[in-house]
Amino acid sequence: MTGNHWGDTPRPSHTPRVGIPEQLAPRMTMPEQHDYLRTALTRRGLLRTSAVTAGVVAGSGLTAGSARASSPTLLAASATTAVDGSLVAPFGRHLAFGADPRSQMRVSWQVPFAVRRPYLRVGLTPWDLGRKVEAEVRPLHTPALSAKLPAVEQYYLHAALDGLRPGTTYYYGVGHEGFDPAEPRHFSTVGTFRTAPARAERFVFTAFGDQGVSYHALANDQLILGQNPSFHLHAGDICYADPDGQGSDHDTYDARVWDQFLAQTESVAKSVPWMVTTGNHDMEAWYSPNGYGGQNARWSLPGNGPDAENAPGIYSFTYGNVAVVALDANDVSYEIPANQGYTGGRQTRWLDRRLAELRATEGIDFLVVFFHHCAYSTTNSHASEGGVRDAWLPLFEKHQVDLVINGHNHVYERTDALKGGRVAKKLPVGESVDAAREGIVYVTAGGAGKSLYDFPVPDSYEGHVKDLDHVDTYHWSKGQVKTKDTVEWSRVRYTGYSFLAVEVSPGHRPRMKVTALAESGARIDHFEVTRSHRAG
Repeated sequence: MTGNHWGDTPRPSHTPRVGIPEQLAPRMTMPEQHDYLRTALTRRGLLRTSAVTAGVVAGSGLTAGSARASSPTLLAASATTAVDGSLVAPFGRHLAFGADPRSQMRVSWQVPFAVRRPYLRVGLTPWDLGRKVEAEVRPLHTPALSAKLPAVEQYYLHAALDGLRPGTTYYYGVGHEGFDPAEPRHFSTVGTFRTAPARAERFVFTAFGDQGVSYHALANDQLILGQNPSFHLHAGDICYADPDGQGSDHDTYDARVWDQFLAQTESVAKSVPWMVTTGNHDMEAWYSPNGYGGQNARWSLPGNGPDAENAPGIYSFTYGNVAVVALDANDVSYEIPANQGYTGGRQTRWLDRRLAELRATEGIDFLVVFFHHCAYSTTNSHASEGGVRDAWLPLFEKHQVDLVINGHNHVYERTDALKGGRVAKKLPVGESVDAAREGIVYVTAGGAGKSLYDFPVPDSYEGHVKDLDHVDTYHWSKGQVKTKDTVEWSRVRYTGYSFLAVEVSPGHRPRMKVTALAESGARIDHFEVTRSHRAG
Protein backbone atom coordinates (compact mmCIF):
# COMPACT_ATOMS: atom_id res chain seq x y z
CA MET A 1 0.00 0.00 0.00
CA THR A 2 1.28 3.48 -0.81
CA GLY A 3 0.11 7.05 -0.40
CA ASN A 4 -3.43 7.54 0.88
CA HIS A 5 -4.92 4.34 -0.54
CA TRP A 6 -6.72 2.53 2.21
CA GLY A 7 -7.24 -0.84 0.54
CA ASP A 8 -5.63 -4.23 0.89
CA THR A 9 -6.07 -5.50 -2.68
CA PRO A 10 -5.09 -4.35 -6.19
CA ARG A 11 -7.53 -1.89 -7.72
CA PRO A 12 -10.06 -3.23 -10.20
CA SER A 13 -10.36 -1.53 -13.55
CA HIS A 14 -12.47 1.61 -13.77
CA THR A 15 -16.18 1.15 -14.34
CA PRO A 16 -18.83 3.88 -14.62
CA ARG A 17 -20.63 4.22 -11.31
CA VAL A 18 -22.40 6.58 -9.01
CA GLY A 19 -19.60 7.03 -6.52
CA ILE A 20 -17.22 9.39 -4.82
CA PRO A 21 -14.61 11.05 -7.03
CA GLU A 22 -11.19 9.55 -6.41
CA GLN A 23 -9.61 12.90 -5.62
CA LEU A 24 -12.20 13.60 -2.91
CA ALA A 25 -12.56 10.25 -1.18
CA PRO A 26 -9.30 10.28 0.84
CA ARG A 27 -10.28 13.64 2.38
CA MET A 28 -13.88 12.73 3.21
CA THR A 29 -15.12 11.45 6.54
CA MET A 30 -17.59 8.56 6.66
CA PRO A 31 -20.57 10.91 7.25
CA GLU A 32 -19.47 12.99 4.25
CA GLN A 33 -19.20 9.86 2.08
CA HIS A 34 -22.64 8.73 3.27
CA ASP A 35 -24.23 12.08 2.44
CA TYR A 36 -22.51 12.21 -0.95
CA LEU A 37 -23.75 8.75 -1.97
CA ARG A 38 -27.29 9.41 -0.74
CA THR A 39 -27.50 12.76 -2.52
CA ALA A 40 -26.04 11.45 -5.77
CA LEU A 41 -28.30 8.40 -5.92
CA THR A 42 -31.41 10.36 -5.03
CA ARG A 43 -30.62 12.95 -7.69
CA ARG A 44 -30.20 10.23 -10.33
CA GLY A 45 -33.40 8.49 -9.34
CA LEU A 46 -31.75 5.24 -8.33
CA LEU A 47 -33.48 4.90 -4.97
CA ARG A 48 -36.20 2.29 -5.35
CA THR A 49 -39.13 2.15 -3.03
CA SER A 50 -41.08 -0.61 -4.67
CA ALA A 51 -42.70 -2.99 -2.19
CA VAL A 52 -42.15 -5.79 -4.69
CA THR A 53 -38.38 -5.36 -4.89
CA ALA A 54 -37.64 -4.02 -1.43
CA GLY A 55 -40.14 -5.95 0.66
CA VAL A 56 -42.68 -4.14 2.80
CA VAL A 57 -42.11 -4.48 6.52
CA ALA A 58 -45.44 -5.24 8.09
CA GLY A 59 -46.92 -2.49 10.21
CA SER A 60 -43.99 -0.08 9.72
CA GLY A 61 -44.92 1.94 6.62
CA LEU A 62 -41.25 1.75 5.55
CA THR A 63 -39.57 -0.16 2.78
CA ALA A 64 -36.00 -1.38 3.00
CA GLY A 65 -34.96 0.90 0.17
CA SER A 66 -36.74 4.09 1.15
CA ALA A 67 -34.87 7.32 1.73
CA ARG A 68 -36.06 7.33 5.33
CA ALA A 69 -34.40 3.99 6.00
CA SER A 70 -30.89 5.42 5.81
CA SER A 71 -29.78 2.78 8.26
CA PRO A 72 -31.41 -0.62 8.79
CA THR A 73 -34.67 -0.30 10.69
CA LEU A 74 -34.75 -2.78 13.55
CA LEU A 75 -38.21 -4.26 13.61
CA ALA A 76 -39.83 -7.10 15.51
CA ALA A 77 -42.45 -7.55 12.79
CA SER A 78 -42.23 -9.98 9.91
CA ALA A 79 -41.63 -9.02 6.30
CA THR A 80 -44.18 -10.14 3.71
CA THR A 81 -43.57 -11.77 0.36
CA ALA A 82 -45.30 -13.73 -2.38
CA VAL A 83 -42.67 -16.50 -2.30
CA ASP A 84 -43.86 -19.77 -0.72
CA GLY A 85 -42.03 -20.10 2.61
CA SER A 86 -41.53 -23.83 2.09
CA LEU A 87 -39.22 -22.99 -0.80
CA VAL A 88 -37.06 -20.57 1.18
CA ALA A 89 -34.16 -22.14 3.12
CA PRO A 90 -32.39 -20.20 5.90
CA PHE A 91 -28.60 -19.97 5.68
CA GLY A 92 -25.63 -18.16 7.16
CA ARG A 93 -26.35 -18.94 10.81
CA HIS A 94 -23.96 -17.20 13.20
CA LEU A 95 -23.97 -16.97 16.97
CA ALA A 96 -22.83 -14.27 19.36
CA PHE A 97 -22.89 -13.97 23.12
CA GLY A 98 -25.08 -11.45 24.85
CA ALA A 99 -23.59 -9.30 27.61
CA ASP A 100 -23.60 -12.36 29.91
CA PRO A 101 -22.37 -15.49 28.07
CA ARG A 102 -23.56 -17.70 30.94
CA SER A 103 -27.22 -16.93 30.25
CA GLN A 104 -27.49 -15.08 26.90
CA MET A 105 -27.01 -16.14 23.29
CA ARG A 106 -27.89 -14.28 20.10
CA VAL A 107 -28.73 -16.32 16.99
CA SER A 108 -28.61 -14.64 13.58
CA TRP A 109 -29.27 -15.94 10.08
CA GLN A 110 -30.28 -14.92 6.58
CA VAL A 111 -32.99 -15.75 4.06
CA PRO A 112 -32.82 -15.00 0.31
CA PHE A 113 -36.39 -13.63 0.25
CA ALA A 114 -38.62 -11.96 2.80
CA VAL A 115 -40.57 -14.55 4.81
CA ARG A 116 -43.60 -14.58 7.09
CA ARG A 117 -43.29 -14.96 10.87
CA PRO A 118 -39.63 -16.02 11.22
CA TYR A 119 -38.71 -17.66 14.51
CA LEU A 120 -36.20 -19.77 16.40
CA ARG A 121 -36.89 -23.04 18.20
CA VAL A 122 -34.66 -24.12 21.11
CA GLY A 123 -34.54 -26.98 23.60
CA LEU A 124 -32.29 -29.27 25.62
CA THR A 125 -32.61 -32.17 23.16
CA PRO A 126 -32.76 -32.19 19.35
CA TRP A 127 -36.16 -33.90 19.38
CA ASP A 128 -37.74 -31.40 21.78
CA LEU A 129 -37.38 -27.84 20.49
CA GLY A 130 -40.37 -26.68 22.47
CA ARG A 131 -39.41 -23.09 23.17
CA LYS A 132 -40.26 -20.77 20.29
CA VAL A 133 -38.85 -17.23 20.01
CA GLU A 134 -40.03 -14.67 17.46
CA ALA A 135 -37.23 -13.35 15.27
CA GLU A 136 -36.40 -9.72 14.57
CA VAL A 137 -36.24 -8.76 10.87
CA ARG A 138 -33.54 -6.38 9.71
CA PRO A 139 -33.95 -5.83 5.96
CA LEU A 140 -31.13 -4.18 4.07
CA HIS A 141 -31.38 -2.52 0.66
CA THR A 142 -28.29 -1.73 -1.38
CA PRO A 143 -28.73 0.16 -4.68
CA ALA A 144 -26.60 -0.46 -7.75
CA LEU A 145 -23.47 1.38 -6.64
CA SER A 146 -21.64 0.29 -9.80
CA ALA A 147 -22.79 -0.10 -13.40
CA LYS A 148 -21.80 -3.76 -13.28
CA LEU A 149 -23.64 -4.57 -10.02
CA PRO A 150 -27.38 -5.02 -9.41
CA ALA A 151 -29.39 -3.60 -6.56
CA VAL A 152 -29.51 -6.10 -3.71
CA GLU A 153 -32.21 -6.90 -1.14
CA GLN A 154 -31.02 -8.81 1.93
CA TYR A 155 -32.99 -10.09 4.91
CA TYR A 156 -31.23 -10.70 8.21
CA LEU A 157 -33.02 -12.34 11.11
CA HIS A 158 -32.10 -12.31 14.79
CA ALA A 159 -33.38 -14.04 17.90
CA ALA A 160 -32.33 -13.15 21.45
CA LEU A 161 -32.15 -15.94 24.00
CA ASP A 162 -32.04 -14.91 27.66
CA GLY A 163 -32.42 -16.83 30.90
CA LEU A 164 -30.33 -19.79 29.72
CA ARG A 165 -28.59 -22.20 32.10
CA PRO A 166 -24.82 -21.78 32.52
CA GLY A 167 -22.58 -24.50 31.13
CA THR A 168 -25.43 -26.12 29.20
CA THR A 169 -25.67 -27.44 25.64
CA TYR A 170 -28.76 -26.30 23.75
CA TYR A 171 -30.20 -27.42 20.42
CA TYR A 172 -31.84 -24.89 18.11
CA GLY A 173 -33.38 -24.51 14.69
CA VAL A 174 -34.40 -21.44 12.69
CA GLY A 175 -37.50 -21.24 10.53
CA HIS A 176 -40.52 -19.32 9.31
CA GLU A 177 -44.00 -19.96 8.01
CA GLY A 178 -43.65 -22.97 5.70
CA PHE A 179 -40.24 -24.05 7.06
CA ASP A 180 -40.33 -25.66 10.52
CA PRO A 181 -36.92 -26.91 11.74
CA ALA A 182 -38.71 -29.34 14.08
CA GLU A 183 -40.14 -31.28 11.13
CA PRO A 184 -38.23 -34.50 10.26
CA ARG A 185 -37.42 -33.28 6.75
CA HIS A 186 -35.55 -30.30 8.21
CA PHE A 187 -33.92 -32.14 11.10
CA SER A 188 -30.47 -31.78 9.52
CA THR A 189 -30.68 -28.01 9.99
CA VAL A 190 -30.73 -28.25 13.79
CA GLY A 191 -27.62 -26.80 15.43
CA THR A 192 -26.13 -26.60 18.91
CA PHE A 193 -24.43 -24.11 21.20
CA ARG A 194 -23.11 -24.15 24.75
CA THR A 195 -23.36 -21.36 27.30
CA ALA A 196 -20.42 -20.23 29.42
CA PRO A 197 -19.85 -22.11 32.67
CA ALA A 198 -20.93 -20.72 36.03
CA ARG A 199 -17.39 -21.15 37.39
CA ALA A 200 -14.01 -20.92 35.71
CA GLU A 201 -12.79 -24.06 33.98
CA ARG A 202 -10.33 -24.93 31.21
CA PHE A 203 -11.41 -23.75 27.75
CA VAL A 204 -10.03 -22.73 24.35
CA PHE A 205 -10.77 -19.68 22.23
CA THR A 206 -9.50 -18.82 18.76
CA ALA A 207 -8.82 -15.55 16.94
CA PHE A 208 -7.85 -13.96 13.65
CA GLY A 209 -8.58 -10.96 11.43
CA ASP A 210 -8.88 -10.10 7.73
CA GLN A 211 -10.76 -13.14 6.50
CA GLY A 212 -12.79 -12.48 3.37
CA VAL A 213 -14.07 -15.25 1.10
CA SER A 214 -11.46 -17.70 -0.20
CA TYR A 215 -10.26 -21.28 -0.05
CA HIS A 216 -7.71 -20.17 2.54
CA ALA A 217 -10.45 -18.62 4.67
CA LEU A 218 -12.46 -21.83 4.48
CA ALA A 219 -9.41 -23.92 5.40
CA ASN A 220 -8.78 -21.77 8.47
CA ASP A 221 -12.43 -22.14 9.50
CA GLN A 222 -12.21 -25.91 9.44
CA LEU A 223 -8.98 -25.92 11.46
CA ILE A 224 -10.62 -23.62 13.99
CA LEU A 225 -13.55 -26.01 14.35
CA GLY A 226 -11.05 -28.74 15.15
CA GLN A 227 -9.84 -26.79 18.20
CA ASN A 228 -13.32 -27.07 19.76
CA PRO A 229 -13.28 -23.40 20.81
CA SER A 230 -15.76 -21.89 23.22
CA PHE A 231 -15.80 -18.70 21.11
CA HIS A 232 -13.92 -17.06 18.26
CA LEU A 233 -12.64 -13.47 17.98
CA HIS A 234 -12.62 -11.79 14.55
CA ALA A 235 -10.48 -8.65 14.65
CA GLY A 236 -12.18 -6.86 11.75
CA ASP A 237 -12.10 -6.67 7.94
CA ILE A 238 -14.70 -9.38 7.94
CA CYS A 239 -15.80 -10.15 4.38
CA TYR A 240 -14.44 -7.39 2.07
CA ALA A 241 -17.70 -6.53 0.35
CA ASP A 242 -15.92 -3.18 0.17
CA PRO A 243 -12.65 -4.36 -1.45
CA ASP A 244 -10.85 -1.02 -1.45
CA GLY A 245 -11.95 0.53 1.82
CA GLN A 246 -12.02 4.08 0.46
CA GLY A 247 -15.33 4.78 -1.31
CA SER A 248 -13.82 6.22 -4.51
CA ASP A 249 -14.90 5.64 -8.10
CA HIS A 250 -13.04 2.33 -8.34
CA ASP A 251 -14.54 0.99 -5.11
CA THR A 252 -17.03 -1.59 -6.43
CA TYR A 253 -18.92 -2.34 -3.23
CA ASP A 254 -20.82 -5.62 -3.64
CA ALA A 255 -23.25 -6.48 -0.81
CA ARG A 256 -23.63 -10.03 -2.17
CA VAL A 257 -20.17 -10.87 -0.82
CA TRP A 258 -21.79 -10.94 2.62
CA ASP A 259 -24.02 -13.78 1.43
CA GLN A 260 -20.94 -15.73 0.37
CA PHE A 261 -19.13 -14.96 3.60
CA LEU A 262 -21.95 -16.00 5.92
CA ALA A 263 -22.48 -19.22 3.96
CA GLN A 264 -18.75 -19.96 4.16
CA THR A 265 -18.56 -19.27 7.89
CA GLU A 266 -21.73 -21.12 8.89
CA SER A 267 -19.99 -24.46 9.46
CA VAL A 268 -18.22 -22.91 12.46
CA ALA A 269 -20.30 -19.89 13.45
CA LYS A 270 -23.53 -21.92 13.80
CA SER A 271 -22.07 -23.54 16.94
CA VAL A 272 -19.20 -21.24 17.99
CA PRO A 273 -20.05 -17.64 19.00
CA TRP A 274 -18.38 -15.47 16.35
CA MET A 275 -17.42 -12.25 18.15
CA VAL A 276 -16.48 -9.55 15.63
CA THR A 277 -15.25 -6.00 15.71
CA THR A 278 -14.83 -3.43 12.93
CA GLY A 279 -11.98 -2.87 10.49
CA ASN A 280 -11.52 -0.25 7.80
CA HIS A 281 -13.20 -2.47 5.19
CA ASP A 282 -16.25 -2.78 7.47
CA MET A 283 -17.09 0.91 7.16
CA GLU A 284 -19.77 0.80 4.43
CA ALA A 285 -20.72 4.38 3.68
CA TRP A 286 -24.10 3.77 2.03
CA TYR A 287 -26.02 2.47 5.04
CA SER A 288 -25.42 5.05 7.77
CA PRO A 289 -23.32 8.16 8.47
CA ASN A 290 -20.61 6.24 10.34
CA GLY A 291 -20.73 3.28 7.96
CA TYR A 292 -21.91 0.72 10.50
CA GLY A 293 -25.57 0.42 9.49
CA GLY A 294 -24.74 -2.75 7.56
CA GLN A 295 -22.99 -4.31 10.53
CA ASN A 296 -25.96 -3.53 12.76
CA ALA A 297 -28.21 -5.34 10.31
CA ARG A 298 -26.02 -8.45 10.08
CA TRP A 299 -24.76 -8.95 13.63
CA SER A 300 -26.18 -9.00 17.15
CA LEU A 301 -23.34 -8.20 19.53
CA PRO A 302 -23.39 -7.70 23.33
CA GLY A 303 -24.36 -4.02 23.07
CA ASN A 304 -22.79 -2.97 26.38
CA GLY A 305 -20.30 -0.49 24.95
CA PRO A 306 -20.57 3.32 25.07
CA ASP A 307 -22.99 3.54 22.12
CA ALA A 308 -24.24 0.19 20.81
CA GLU A 309 -26.40 1.63 18.02
CA ASN A 310 -23.64 3.73 16.45
CA ALA A 311 -20.61 1.72 17.59
CA PRO A 312 -21.55 -1.98 17.54
CA GLY A 313 -17.92 -3.17 17.53
CA ILE A 314 -17.22 -1.80 21.02
CA TYR A 315 -18.24 -4.15 23.84
CA SER A 316 -17.00 -6.58 26.47
CA PHE A 317 -17.87 -9.99 27.85
CA THR A 318 -16.49 -12.41 30.41
CA TYR A 319 -16.00 -16.13 29.88
CA GLY A 320 -14.70 -18.05 32.89
CA ASN A 321 -11.63 -16.24 34.23
CA VAL A 322 -11.06 -14.19 31.04
CA ALA A 323 -12.56 -10.79 30.25
CA VAL A 324 -12.56 -9.82 26.57
CA VAL A 325 -12.82 -6.22 25.36
CA ALA A 326 -13.57 -5.37 21.70
CA LEU A 327 -12.59 -1.94 20.38
CA ASP A 328 -13.11 0.01 17.16
CA ALA A 329 -9.71 1.34 16.08
CA ASN A 330 -11.27 3.31 13.19
CA ASP A 331 -12.09 5.84 15.89
CA VAL A 332 -8.41 6.58 16.62
CA SER A 333 -6.65 5.73 13.34
CA TYR A 334 -4.14 8.18 11.88
CA GLU A 335 -3.67 6.05 8.75
CA ILE A 336 -7.34 5.86 7.72
CA PRO A 337 -9.14 8.87 9.24
CA ALA A 338 -12.62 8.41 7.73
CA ASN A 339 -14.12 7.72 11.18
CA GLN A 340 -11.41 9.31 13.28
CA GLY A 341 -12.93 10.78 16.44
CA TYR A 342 -16.47 9.68 15.65
CA THR A 343 -17.17 8.68 19.28
CA GLY A 344 -16.00 12.06 20.58
CA GLY A 345 -13.65 10.33 23.02
CA ARG A 346 -16.41 8.22 24.56
CA GLN A 347 -14.77 4.95 23.53
CA THR A 348 -11.46 5.76 25.23
CA ARG A 349 -13.17 6.99 28.41
CA TRP A 350 -15.31 3.84 28.45
CA LEU A 351 -12.20 1.70 27.93
CA ASP A 352 -10.51 3.24 30.95
CA ARG A 353 -13.56 2.63 33.16
CA ARG A 354 -14.26 -0.84 31.83
CA LEU A 355 -10.71 -2.14 32.21
CA ALA A 356 -10.64 -0.82 35.77
CA GLU A 357 -13.93 -2.56 36.57
CA LEU A 358 -12.80 -5.84 35.03
CA ARG A 359 -9.39 -5.82 36.69
CA ALA A 360 -11.09 -5.30 40.06
CA THR A 361 -13.63 -8.10 39.52
CA GLU A 362 -13.12 -11.23 41.63
CA GLY A 363 -12.52 -14.30 39.52
CA ILE A 364 -11.14 -12.50 36.45
CA ASP A 365 -7.47 -13.36 35.93
CA PHE A 366 -6.82 -12.24 32.35
CA LEU A 367 -7.77 -9.22 30.28
CA VAL A 368 -7.71 -9.78 26.51
CA VAL A 369 -8.27 -6.83 24.16
CA PHE A 370 -8.84 -7.17 20.41
CA PHE A 371 -9.27 -4.63 17.63
CA HIS A 372 -8.25 -4.17 13.99
CA HIS A 373 -5.38 -1.72 13.42
CA CYS A 374 -2.01 -2.94 14.73
CA ALA A 375 -0.37 -1.35 17.71
CA TYR A 376 2.87 -3.06 16.67
CA SER A 377 3.74 -4.50 13.26
CA THR A 378 6.61 -4.22 10.79
CA THR A 379 5.00 -5.13 7.45
CA ASN A 380 5.58 -3.10 4.32
CA SER A 381 1.82 -2.53 3.98
CA HIS A 382 0.29 -0.96 7.09
CA ALA A 383 2.97 -1.36 9.78
CA SER A 384 1.99 0.19 13.16
CA GLU A 385 -0.90 2.52 14.00
CA GLY A 386 0.31 5.51 16.00
CA GLY A 387 -3.25 6.54 16.84
CA VAL A 388 -3.78 3.29 18.74
CA ARG A 389 -0.50 3.77 20.58
CA ASP A 390 -1.33 7.33 21.61
CA ALA A 391 -4.90 6.67 22.72
CA TRP A 392 -4.89 3.22 24.27
CA LEU A 393 -1.47 1.83 25.15
CA PRO A 394 -1.21 3.87 28.37
CA LEU A 395 -4.56 2.38 29.45
CA PHE A 396 -3.47 -1.17 28.60
CA GLU A 397 -0.43 -0.77 30.83
CA LYS A 398 -2.33 1.09 33.57
CA HIS A 399 -4.80 -1.81 33.93
CA GLN A 400 -2.28 -4.57 33.16
CA VAL A 401 -3.88 -6.04 30.05
CA ASP A 402 -2.47 -9.52 29.42
CA LEU A 403 -2.82 -9.99 25.65
CA VAL A 404 -3.64 -7.73 22.68
CA ILE A 405 -4.83 -9.24 19.38
CA ASN A 406 -4.95 -7.29 16.09
CA GLY A 407 -5.48 -7.85 12.36
CA HIS A 408 -5.05 -5.30 9.51
CA ASN A 409 -1.68 -6.67 8.38
CA HIS A 410 -2.20 -9.95 6.51
CA VAL A 411 0.51 -11.92 8.28
CA TYR A 412 1.36 -13.36 11.68
CA GLU A 413 3.63 -11.25 13.86
CA ARG A 414 4.27 -11.31 17.58
CA THR A 415 6.18 -8.94 19.85
CA ASP A 416 8.31 -9.47 22.91
CA ALA A 417 6.77 -8.37 26.21
CA LEU A 418 6.55 -4.57 26.04
CA LYS A 419 6.31 -1.69 28.48
CA GLY A 420 6.24 1.90 27.33
CA GLY A 421 6.86 0.81 23.76
CA ARG A 422 10.14 -0.87 24.67
CA VAL A 423 11.15 -4.48 25.21
CA ALA A 424 10.75 -5.33 28.90
CA LYS A 425 11.45 -9.04 28.37
CA LYS A 426 12.54 -10.93 25.30
CA LEU A 427 10.08 -13.71 24.57
CA PRO A 428 11.47 -16.38 22.22
CA VAL A 429 9.19 -19.15 20.91
CA GLY A 430 8.07 -21.40 23.78
CA GLU A 431 8.85 -18.96 26.60
CA SER A 432 6.57 -17.61 29.35
CA VAL A 433 5.69 -14.10 30.51
CA ASP A 434 3.95 -12.80 33.62
CA ALA A 435 2.00 -9.89 32.20
CA ALA A 436 1.51 -8.17 35.56
CA ARG A 437 5.27 -7.81 36.08
CA GLU A 438 6.94 -8.21 32.70
CA GLY A 439 4.84 -6.48 30.08
CA ILE A 440 2.22 -7.00 27.40
CA VAL A 441 2.49 -9.22 24.30
CA TYR A 442 0.92 -7.87 21.08
CA VAL A 443 -0.10 -10.33 18.36
CA THR A 444 -1.00 -9.57 14.76
CA ALA A 445 -3.17 -12.45 13.52
CA GLY A 446 -4.20 -11.09 10.12
CA GLY A 447 -3.61 -14.19 8.01
CA ALA A 448 -7.21 -15.41 8.02
CA GLY A 449 -7.76 -15.63 4.27
CA LYS A 450 -7.08 -12.45 2.27
CA SER A 451 -4.02 -11.97 0.06
CA LEU A 452 -0.84 -11.92 2.12
CA TYR A 453 1.53 -9.03 2.86
CA ASP A 454 5.29 -9.15 3.33
CA PHE A 455 7.98 -7.99 5.75
CA PRO A 456 11.10 -5.90 5.06
CA VAL A 457 13.15 -8.69 6.71
CA PRO A 458 13.05 -12.52 6.64
CA ASP A 459 10.37 -14.55 8.40
CA SER A 460 11.26 -16.01 11.80
CA TYR A 461 9.02 -18.65 13.37
CA GLU A 462 9.12 -22.01 15.15
CA GLY A 463 11.54 -24.35 13.38
CA HIS A 464 12.75 -21.46 11.21
CA VAL A 465 14.10 -18.93 13.74
CA LYS A 466 16.08 -16.00 12.34
CA ASP A 467 16.35 -13.53 15.21
CA LEU A 468 17.35 -9.97 14.35
CA ASP A 469 18.70 -7.22 16.58
CA HIS A 470 16.46 -4.68 14.91
CA VAL A 471 13.99 -4.09 12.07
CA ASP A 472 13.68 -0.85 10.10
CA THR A 473 9.97 -0.04 9.76
CA TYR A 474 7.53 2.84 10.34
CA HIS A 475 4.38 3.87 12.19
CA TRP A 476 1.54 6.14 11.19
CA SER A 477 1.52 9.62 12.74
CA LYS A 478 -1.07 12.39 12.69
CA GLY A 479 -1.98 13.63 9.24
CA GLN A 480 -1.42 10.22 7.56
CA VAL A 481 2.34 10.65 7.89
CA LYS A 482 4.69 7.65 7.86
CA THR A 483 7.30 8.04 10.60
CA LYS A 484 10.37 5.83 10.35
CA ASP A 485 11.18 3.46 13.21
CA THR A 486 13.99 1.11 14.11
CA VAL A 487 12.53 -1.48 16.49
CA GLU A 488 13.77 -4.44 18.53
CA TRP A 489 10.41 -6.00 19.48
CA SER A 490 9.54 -8.05 16.36
CA ARG A 491 10.11 -11.54 17.75
CA VAL A 492 8.08 -13.84 15.44
CA ARG A 493 7.14 -13.21 11.79
CA TYR A 494 5.32 -15.58 9.45
CA THR A 495 4.13 -14.78 5.93
CA GLY A 496 1.31 -17.27 5.59
CA TYR A 497 -2.31 -18.04 6.45
CA SER A 498 -2.77 -18.74 10.16
CA PHE A 499 -4.83 -18.20 13.30
CA LEU A 500 -4.50 -18.15 17.09
CA ALA A 501 -5.69 -20.82 19.51
CA VAL A 502 -5.56 -19.90 23.21
CA GLU A 503 -5.96 -22.53 25.92
CA VAL A 504 -6.96 -20.98 29.24
CA SER A 505 -6.48 -22.75 32.57
CA PRO A 506 -7.70 -21.30 35.89
CA GLY A 507 -6.31 -22.17 39.30
CA HIS A 508 -3.66 -21.01 41.75
CA ARG A 509 -1.34 -20.13 38.86
CA PRO A 510 -3.67 -19.28 35.97
CA ARG A 511 -2.20 -19.38 32.49
CA MET A 512 -3.00 -18.86 28.83
CA LYS A 513 -1.14 -21.07 26.37
CA VAL A 514 -1.11 -19.11 23.11
CA THR A 515 -0.47 -21.08 19.92
CA ALA A 516 -0.31 -19.89 16.32
CA LEU A 517 -1.21 -22.52 13.73
CA ALA A 518 -0.59 -22.32 10.00
CA GLU A 519 -3.20 -23.23 7.41
CA SER A 520 -1.47 -26.62 7.15
CA GLY A 521 -2.00 -27.24 10.88
CA ALA A 522 1.71 -26.80 11.64
CA ARG A 523 2.60 -24.82 14.76
CA ILE A 524 4.50 -21.62 13.96
CA ASP A 525 4.62 -20.05 17.42
CA HIS A 526 3.69 -20.71 21.01
CA PHE A 527 4.17 -18.89 24.28
CA GLU A 528 2.54 -18.75 27.70
CA VAL A 529 1.00 -15.85 29.60
CA THR A 530 0.75 -16.32 33.35
CA ARG A 531 -0.46 -14.23 36.25
CA SER A 532 1.28 -15.02 39.50
CA HIS A 533 -0.85 -12.62 41.53
CA ARG A 534 -3.98 -10.56 41.13
CA ALA A 535 -3.43 -6.91 40.32
CA GLY A 536 -4.37 -4.51 43.05
